[in-house]
Amino acid sequence: MISATKPWQRRLTTVMMVTGLLVVMLAGLAGCARRDVSTLADRQPSLDLAEFFAGQSVAYGIFEDRFGNLRRQFRVNMIGTVDGDTLTLAEDFLYDDGERAERTWVIKRLADDADGSLRYEGTASDVAGPASGRISGNALNWEYDVVLNISGREVEVHFDDWIYRQDEDVAINRAFVSKFGIEIGSVTLVFLRGAAAAAIGPLDLDGWPE
Repeated sequence: MISATKPWQRRLTTVMMVTGLLVVMLAGLAGCARRDVSTLADRQPSLDLAEFFAGQSVAYGIFEDRFGNLRRQFRVNMIGTVDGDTLTLAEDFLYDDGERAERTWVIKRLADDADGSLRYEGTASDVAGPASGRISGNALNWEYDVVLNISGREVEVHFDDWIYRQDEDVAINRAFVSKFGIEIGSVTLVFLRGAAAAAIGPLDLDGWPE
């Protein structure tokens, strides 16, 4: 039997199918979007950057590529000093390939937002422009561009950085790393401060453990 469907009707049907598929794909992407930090306002224990990072703290971290493959491991010793609304956080890194690195953050607390979240701004020598972010509940979310050494090349990448305080002396950090809007990997750290840091730190940065 010969179809009575006209060419323009077939084209319209194809366009509608493609449009529907795009709508479904965009809806899926929107559903994967990371939440605004203000949705975590009720999470406890509350995070105060100056209080948490004042004094000695340590961290263990890993970098994974976008496929979940472990690329690097590292450990960090940190010393935080507080002067009014400003936290200066000196970080000393050791990577598992023997590379050493340092970074000093200068983080200022700004005026609170109307929704009750706490606004911060941070600068460091390898960060392009200020990092800006907010704290709400037990979480900090801030974003910044940083220059990384990747396979011997210096590459500027974007960090979407989240810190979640877990208890008095422990916080977990997840940072999603992207280039040109495409996610290329993620960083995971465990921060230890206070009694937890004193029990194991400062960490030995002379060489990676055998």
